[in-house]
Amino acid sequence: MMMARMAKRGQRIVVRLTMNAQTFPDADSFNTVAEIIGSEHPEQVVLLSGHLDSWNVGQGAMDDGGGALISWEALSLLKDLGLRSRRTLRTVLWSAEEQGGVGAQQYFQLHKIERYVKDSLNVEMAQLQQSAVHNHTAAILDLGTNLLTQTAQHTRKLTDVEIQVLNQTSRLEIQLLENSLSTNKLETQLLHQSTEISKLHDKNRLLDQKMQELESVHHEELVTFQEERSSLQQLVARQSSVITELQTHLDQATGNNSILLSQQQQLTDTVNSLLKLCSKDRGSGVVPNINLAFKQRDSSHEERKYRDCSEIFHAGFNNSGVYTIHINTQETKKVYCNMEAAGGGWSVIQRRKDGTMDFQRTWKEYKMGFGSLFGEHWLGNEFVFLLTSQRPYNLRVEVTDWDGQQAFSHYDRFYIGSEKQNYRLFLKSHRGTAGRQSSLVINGADFSTKDMDNDNCICKCALMLTGGWWFDACGPSNLNGMYYSHGQNMGKLNGIRWHYFKGSSYSLRATTMMIRPADF
Repeated sequence: MMMARMAKRGQRIVVRLTMNAQTFPDADSFNTVAEIIGSEHPEQVVLLSGHLDSWNVGQGAMDDGGGALISWEALSLLKDLGLRSRRTLRTVLWSAEEQGGVGAQQYFQLHKIERYVKDSLNVEMAQLQQSAVHNHTAAILDLGTNLLTQTAQHTRKLTDVEIQVLNQTSRLEIQLLENSLSTNKLETQLLHQSTEISKLHDKNRLLDQKMQELESVHHEELVTFQEERSSLQQLVARQSSVITELQTHLDQATGNNSILLSQQQQLTDTVNSLLKLCSKDRGSGVVPNINLAFKQRDSSHEERKYRDCSEIFHAGFNNSGVYTIHINTQETKKVYCNMEAAGGGWSVIQRRKDGTMDFQRTWKEYKMGFGSLFGEHWLGNEFVFLLTSQRPYNLRVEVTDWDGQQAFSHYDRFYIGSEKQNYRLFLKSHRGTAGRQSSLVINGADFSTKDMDNDNCICKCALMLTGGWWFDACGPSNLNGMYYSHGQNMGKLNGIRWHYFKGSSYSLRATTMMIRPADF
C-alpha cells in the first residue's frame, strides 16, 4: 500500500531483492503431524500430505503447506466429532520436494522399515502367542494328568480303608454273635448238667432203697450165716465206696450216663448172684470165697486192653457206647464206639447234632479234645495222631441235612501228622453218596484254629469261618463251624459245610467223623 501511494505521487521506487536462502545437507525428518487409527484395517494407511517450498516465500507457500495444515485441521475435526474411518488417516508434512522428492523418499524409506518391523513383530508375536498357547496347554494337560493320578490314588486308598473298616465291622459283629451264642450254650449246658446230676442222685437213692429192702428181706438168712453176712457187709462197704467214687465222677463228668448205669447194674447182678449162692449153700455149711471170685473177675477184666473200637467189637461188645481204649502201654482214652454203622467197630472222633457245644476253641483245646462223648465232641488231634500212626485207618464222614437226608463220604486211607506238622491231614481214595468229589482237601492241609493260623489265605479262615479245621485256602468244608438251627441255615458261609453235598452256604443238621482200621 505504501509503495502504491509513492508511485501515484510520481516518486521513483527502487526495490533491491537480496536472497539469503541456503541449501543444507539432508537430515532425518519425523514429519507425521496427525493420525487417526482405522477401525477395521489399521494396517492400511491413507496419506494426506503436503510440503513447504524452501525457495518461494510468496503466494506459492500456500499451495502445499496450507494443504497440510488444512488436512491437520480436518483430522482434528473428525476426532472432535468422534468419527473413525475403516482405514488409518495420516497427515504428513515434508520439505525439499523440488530437489527430487527427498522428503517423500525419506518418509517412504522410514515407513518401509516401520512396516517391516511391524510385520516381523506381528509374525514373532503370533509365533510367541502360539508357542505360549501350546506350552500353557501342555502345562494344563500335565497338571490335569497329575491331578487325575493323585485322585485315583486317593480313591484307591479310600476304597482300601473302607474295605478294611467293613471287614473289621463284620468281624466284630461275628464275634459279638459268637459271644452271645456261647453264653446261651453255656447256660443251656449248665441247666442240662444240673438236670443230669439231679437224675443221678435220684437213681442213687433208688439203689440205696433197694439195698435196704434186700437187707431187710434177707435179714434172717444173714443172721444164720454169720460168715456170709460178714462177706456181704464187706461187699456192701465196697459197694458204698464204689457209689461214692461214682458220685465224684458224676460231679466231674458231662454225660457218661451209660457207664454209670452199667457199673450199677453189674453191682446189682453181683449182689443177686451172691444171694443165690448163699441160698444154695445154706444147708451144706460151705461159705463161698466171694473175695476170690471178685478178684478173678476184676483180674480178667483188667487184662483186656483194646487199642480201638474195632478190637472191642471183635471181642463181642456189639452195643454202641463209651469204652476205654489203650492207645499205648501208658495212655488210655475214653471214646464213643459206633457198633452199628457200616459193619460197626468205628471210633468216633467228631460229632455235631444239636449245637449244645461251642466249637470255636483254641489250639490246645482241639489238641486235647472237648465236649461230651454222648453228645457233641472233638476227640482230640493228639489222640487221633497216636491212633492213626499205629496202622492204616479208614475215615467215614456221615452228614445229615435239615430234611433228614443222610449221606456219607468214605476214605480208604486217613491219618494226620504230629503237632510239629500242624496235625496235617493226609487222605486217599474218596467215594460215597455225599458228593462225587471230596469236600476234604485230598492233597493235604494243615489244621488251623482261631489262635493258630496255618491256612493258605491271608484272611485267617478260622476267624472268618469259625471253628478249627483243615482249611487250606478256606476250602469246601468245615464241620466245626457255627451251628445254625432250621430256617436260619441257608446262606451261612461260617456254618457246618460239606460243599459237594449241599453247597458252600448250607449249614448241616448233624455230622459224624469216625475211623476204623483198614483191615477190619
